[in-house]
Amino acid sequence: MFSHLGKFGVNHKKTPILHINNMCCSKIKASLKRLKLYVPLGRNYSSLPGLVGNDIKSLHSIISPPIAKIRNIGIMAHIDAGKTTTTERILYYSGYTRSLGDVDDGDTVTDFMAQERERGITIQSAAVTFDWKGYRVNLIDTPGHVDFTLEVERCLRVLDGAVAVFDASAGVEAQTLTVWRQADKHKIPRICFLNKMDKTGASFKYAVESIREKLKAKPLLLQLPLGEGKAFKGVVDVVSKEKLVWNRKSEDGKDFERKPLLEMSDAELLKETTEARNALIEQVADLDDEFADLVLGEFSENFDLLPAEKLQTAIHRVTLAQTAVPVLCGSALKNKGVQPLLDAITMYLPSPEERNYEFLERISRLLLPFADQHIEIPSLTAGNIALTVGLKHTATGDTIVSSKSSALAAARRAEREGEKKPRQNNEAERLLLAGVEIPEPVFFCTIEPPSVARQPDLDYALKCLQREDPSLKVKLDPDSGQTVLCGMGELHIEIIHDRIKREYGLETYLGPLQVAYRETILNAVHATDTLDRTLGDKRHLVTVELEVKPIEASSVTPVIKYAAGVGEDLPKVSQEAIENGIHSACLQGPLLGSPVQDVAITLHSLIIHPGTSTTMISACVSRCVQKALKKADKQVLEPLMNLEVTMMRDYLSPVLADLAQRRGTIQEIQTRQENKIVIGFVPLAEIMGYSTVLRTLTSGSATFALELSNYQAMNPQDQTTLLSRRSGLTQVL
Repeated sequence: MFSHLGKFGVNHKKTPILHINNMCCSKIKASLKRLKLYVPLGRNYSSLPGLVGNDIKSLHSIISPPIAKIRNIGIMAHIDAGKTTTTERILYYSGYTRSLGDVDDGDTVTDFMAQERERGITIQSAAVTFDWKGYRVNLIDTPGHVDFTLEVERCLRVLDGAVAVFDASAGVEAQTLTVWRQADKHKIPRICFLNKMDKTGASFKYAVESIREKLKAKPLLLQLPLGEGKAFKGVVDVVSKEKLVWNRKSEDGKDFERKPLLEMSDAELLKETTEARNALIEQVADLDDEFADLVLGEFSENFDLLPAEKLQTAIHRVTLAQTAVPVLCGSALKNKGVQPLLDAITMYLPSPEERNYEFLERISRLLLPFADQHIEIPSLTAGNIALTVGLKHTATGDTIVSSKSSALAAARRAEREGEKKPRQNNEAERLLLAGVEIPEPVFFCTIEPPSVARQPDLDYALKCLQREDPSLKVKLDPDSGQTVLCGMGELHIEIIHDRIKREYGLETYLGPLQVAYRETILNAVHATDTLDRTLGDKRHLVTVELEVKPIEASSVTPVIKYAAGVGEDLPKVSQEAIENGIHSACLQGPLLGSPVQDVAITLHSLIIHPGTSTTMISACVSRCVQKALKKADKQVLEPLMNLEVTMMRDYLSPVLADLAQRRGTIQEIQTRQENKIVIGFVPLAEIMGYSTVLRTLTSGSATFALELSNYQAMNPQDQTTLLSRRSGLTQVL
């Protein structure tokens, strides 16, 4: 019914400009068919006045919160750290749901896709809106798997703050580093939640130290745990010097007791907490001048007299300045520590008016998100996150404005305020909000419809999926005519294949999964080519002379240069035709048909007969570049992955032996309590199917994380083996 749905953030400054983030249209398609709310079987939602079935809260309370009381936050973490479980507990304690969902049972609110519930992981981000103690919280649960990093990237762009969830037994993990860097890039204030404090091997001290060492962040310890592992029963509030103990008989974690620490009953704990509070005060004073003046002036003799409210206000400022990160702890699965986390979200993370954006909400049709449920609303106040439908030509990363004049006005104002430097390409008046860095795909395979007649249906499905997921690339093989699917990993392509079947009713067939290699050259070569064709009564004649040479700096696209006297008087249309021809030629190298990178192409001579079309110019240039590439000494580049394997120490030797057979390079072996952490590099081609092998080697106890590092040159022997194998594969096909 609706061709597209977008998500956007709106800020308090009334400038006519809007930032659009595309969401998955198919993920919510079913719930949009009638624009009515429905409740999935097995879940109970809080009663809300004024709507049929009492399933959603008061519409007035939904759309009219004061901007200072709004929090737009994301939940981000390494896979399996407990993001979705934490989100589920947040929704329950806020009154959004009446029962606790479980990832293993497949009944959580935000993991509502069939693929998510079957695998127990988050694949696509989901937004929910709820209230907590007078605050409106718009929360987005993001994926933790490396294949879906783009989902985190595009969500952070419209958020004001984030909660980083950690497994307290593991601390900072591979994907934690990735999402943390993404938050740094978008300057997102954040707080840390050390989850799974009940887990065997959980260590508050280790997790905090890993935040300090690996993330280079300054942790502010706002809580201390009461016990670790099976002994975990609650937390100590360092700011107020109170202990929060959850009732063991309480099944849902709503029943807990907050008590002040007393000298008579908690002497040792009070001493430890006082020392932690004093250290916290000193740490915040070092980071905030206003607080330092207050402490040195009125409370230098006795920090105990410092009111908790003063300390909390200073922590809020430090968090917004991103000079430190508050740290809390708990166990979402065991229903402990989530309510204080909600308090911290409202207390320390910023409201939209504390973030510097320029947005104005100007969309005709608005929806408020509740995971897989949506409600149409007439308007929306600034600072909220909402959905819009009907945008047929937008893609993730687009900036939407109400008019060209409004965009120019915003750009001029931004320049006057020093918020944006003039562009060097005479487009200083263009104002574009931060885009999305789309990673290059590392896997590809062919995909075919069940019949030729269904090819248009497959093309349509892939077009829709690409709009909502820019990391998915689709291209046509010029030799075979087959459609080629390019993705971020095995799981990514598997999910796309499954979605095409479930959501578009197509039983497609995938070819063998292959690694996305690249090619380059090792020496400089010259080439000349002439194209002479007569079409009708018109002659098209082009002669090109150019040089192709390798460059040291990594560049995915070719660096294009013009020799002296060549490009000066060249018409713009001819220059565009030349560059199109060069780019086209570099899409397929001479060895494997893979993209060519790390090359510079210099045009030395170009002779064009009058009346020659730009298409012929482009074709001649492309053919000349391909001729040069074939003459040069060629090199295959393969994707090299960062690998981190966590296992029990007993399995270290077989894991290392297996990695050696996979051409792996070990950088470091760390010890994490009873576990060993192997960190190194391994070629992507050698890691396909690794999860199954690792399970066998470690009796299912090990985990691993992968992330693309770079492309490196294959050694001659491996390259020869690869080319021979590809040649044999071609013959068989």
